[in-house]
Amino acid sequence: MKSTNPRSFFIDESLLKSLKLVAVAYSEVRREDFATEGAYIAEVEVEERAESVIKVISDLGMTVKGYVADQYFFTNILVDKPDIVLNLVDTVRGRDSLQPAIPGALELSNIQYTGAGLRGLVVGNDRHLFKQLLIAHDIPTPRYKFIRDLRSKVPEDLGTPLIVKLNESGGSVGIDNKAVKDTLAAATTKVQKMIETYKIPVIVEQFIGGPEITAVIYDDGQKRHVFLGQKIFKVKPDGKHDFTSLESYDDAHAYEYTEPTVEVADKINPLVTRAFEVLGYRDYAKFDIRWDEENGIPYFIDCNPNTALGPDKGLPMTEVLAMHGVSFEILLKSMLSKHAKLLQRKE
Repeated sequence: MKSTNPRSFFIDESLLKSLKLVAVAYSEVRREDFATEGAYIAEVEVEERAESVIKVISDLGMTVKGYVADQYFFTNILVDKPDIVLNLVDTVRGRDSLQPAIPGALELSNIQYTGAGLRGLVVGNDRHLFKQLLIAHDIPTPRYKFIRDLRSKVPEDLGTPLIVKLNESGGSVGIDNKAVKDTLAAATTKVQKMIETYKIPVIVEQFIGGPEITAVIYDDGQKRHVFLGQKIFKVKPDGKHDFTSLESYDDAHAYEYTEPTVEVADKINPLVTRAFEVLGYRDYAKFDIRWDEENGIPYFIDCNPNTALGPDKGLPMTEVLAMHGVSFEILLKSMLSKHAKLLQRKE
């Protein structure tokens, strides 16, 4: 496999050769663990994605094995004693909120692993907490209302349009083609339906209608690299607004990426680095940002500390990196080198 290293990511071939076993951990996905068919379908590809990652690692000449995050996961890990666990687990028993259990147990067992730690995943799986931390550190995010149950109301002063999201979820779960509402009454009805369906809190957020930017950050242990991709939407899910809905994931032509202007990049890049730091993330993360063209403010609308990782086209992180000339192979070699170095220091 040939690839370039345009950003000079840290890579140490000798450290990679020292690894005896790399584990790839991925979610167990069972239909009965998910509230809706859509939520299940959004996760069902994880095994295939894990197999793709395993193949890349194997092609790099390393011994690798996959581990499903079921009730036997930690027993199998403790028996095999891998050098590094590449953590691709999105959900545990269908719940995003249980995702932190994986790094928590790996920390307890003193096993080296990639991606966000316990704190980072707790923050990443709670939109309310994520937004509160951004506000505390002067990082713009749209005004919103956290609604725990149906006793709470959508405030009139939020204005419209509004977008209704699950407080805990990934991959646009719960954000269907009709997620953006132009009236307070419609937003209230949407809130009721989502709470009744998913049994978890929601947030109602001001919808920012400007361009959407995907920001990817990767920390190779020596430098934090930021890559931006601006979405050019080809399809308006509701016929009126530009946004990424769960249904649009099935349409390969829903949007494509282009590089944002220098003005936009200069404002966003330092905020991405700051958000990565204050939210307690590690290795890599993806942020979704809406650029308000009227006032030139980048609003952070979502975060994914362990965003979908794999070589396949269609994954936002992979596509944005590829647009900047960075292959998945290079990213993987760098991340494993970084953790092999940290493992060496432990010893």
